[in-house]
Amino acid sequence: MTDPHGAARPGLPIDHTTVDGIRVVTLRGEIDHAVTEELTEALLSYGSVTPPRTVVDLSGVTFMDSSGINALIAAHQGISDAQGWLRIAGAQASVLRVLELVGLDQVIGCHPTVAQALAP
Repeated sequence: MTDPHGAARPGLPIDHTTVDGIRVVTLRGEIDHAVTEELTEALLSYGSVTPPRTVVDLSGVTFMDSSGINALIAAHQGISDAQGWLRIAGAQASVLRVLELVGLDQVIGCHPTVAQALAP
């Protein structure tokens, strides 16, 4: 991947942790078409966790376009089909605004913090 100026662009930094049996996927940087495949794979690779419960921590995401929205929708559908749930936590104002504009906040629960998203 390269940016318009020819410099190599690193992939999307993704960290996985588990808190009380709930997977927390922490993302940092920009989410656009260049990292969609990587993001989708990270969100849908929940292994043997049944039902899959996932919190996506967007507190480190500074930009998200429609590619990120599509990846979140695909993950939500896949996880819901497996009788689990997906929640979003910590979205910065600019990212939250995108989620609200497309109505994704009405489909996937959006919480101010990871701790609130982990709560029953």
